[in-house]
Amino acid sequence: MGPASLKGGRTPAVLGTDDAASIIAGYDRILLLLLLGQKCPAAEFAWQRLAQSSPQTNIAMATNHSVFGPPAFLLTGFPGLEKSHAWISVPICSMYFVSIAGNCTILFMIWTDQTLHEPMYYFLSMLALSDLGLSSATLPTMLSVLWFNHRRIHFDACLIQMYFIHTLSIAESGILLAMAFDRLVAIRNPLRYTMILTNDTVIKIGLGVALRAAFLVFPASFLLKRLQYHKENVLSYSFCVHQDIMKASCTDRRINSIYGLLVMLSSTAVDSLLLVLSYIMILKTVLGVASKEERFKALNTCISHICAVLTFYIPMLGLTMIHRYGKSAPPIAYILIANIYLLVPPLMNPIVYSVKTKQIRARILGKFRKMTGASQ
Repeated sequence: MGPASLKGGRTPAVLGTDDAASIIAGYDRILLLLLLGQKCPAAEFAWQRLAQSSPQTNIAMATNHSVFGPPAFLLTGFPGLEKSHAWISVPICSMYFVSIAGNCTILFMIWTDQTLHEPMYYFLSMLALSDLGLSSATLPTMLSVLWFNHRRIHFDACLIQMYFIHTLSIAESGILLAMAFDRLVAIRNPLRYTMILTNDTVIKIGLGVALRAAFLVFPASFLLKRLQYHKENVLSYSFCVHQDIMKASCTDRRINSIYGLLVMLSSTAVDSLLLVLSYIMILKTVLGVASKEERFKALNTCISHICAVLTFYIPMLGLTMIHRYGKSAPPIAYILIANIYLLVPPLMNPIVYSVKTKQIRARILGKFRKMTGASQ
């Protein structure tokens, strides 16, 4: 069979192995590409045989921009509840609005009030920035799925979203650890607190947290690009994460799995271990204080931070456990836990710190009274 058989515009329906062999033996690679575009099984067999005999073709197959074009990914909302997506979007949008408004309020109060220019509040502003970034990274695709049922996302756009989600999550873990160190210094060495946590030290800690997160996640996109995907790939969530993209690959992904494990061990696993050690030292110091009133006062300064740690790590632990042991769990369980992991911490952190931190609560109430007094 040669190019002449396509002159009449007819599509070859079936090709035998002899035809496939003739394609390999000849120089009609253009014809082969055309047949591959039509998903002809015999042509795919011929392409595989050709890849084995030609290193150049094998290299071409290893790229995502092969004859099938770049892969596309389809995001998933709430399976089985597609007709209710508009109603489901109402509480989700409310959570996003409260999260963005709350974190912006925290940042505004710390920025404008000189009395809040202390290490504790600097770290809190970093936490608010990471929460804002996390909300901004996931909101567009989530609303596009729920409001417009627009599920398709380009591969590069998916990788960009994945990068920001994981970078900001690792940064938030590092910030929570820095806040634990802040509480440890304040309780164990209150007289040297300002000497240890100077502005330069806080800036260095913030830069270290940001750079660690950025560099740890940076190789992920390149490792995912080297994998082969189908023309269309259905993801499990309404946003892109490394594990989900990796599972969509149809080639060996052991390197990506090892990389993901190393990133988790060197970031959130190390941070959680150091957090536990920090609070063991805090408890040891507090229990050594004779006065019950002083003990309660010292522990009360940690309650907001403990709540922030729990809202961050509990959903993460739940998502890890269900991926590991919940093979028979319905897809909606994965989706709910993943959404809780990304939505709840940015929502709860400003609420907890506004309610439990006396200084911020007083500033917010003072601003509110001024606004209501001016309007009257």
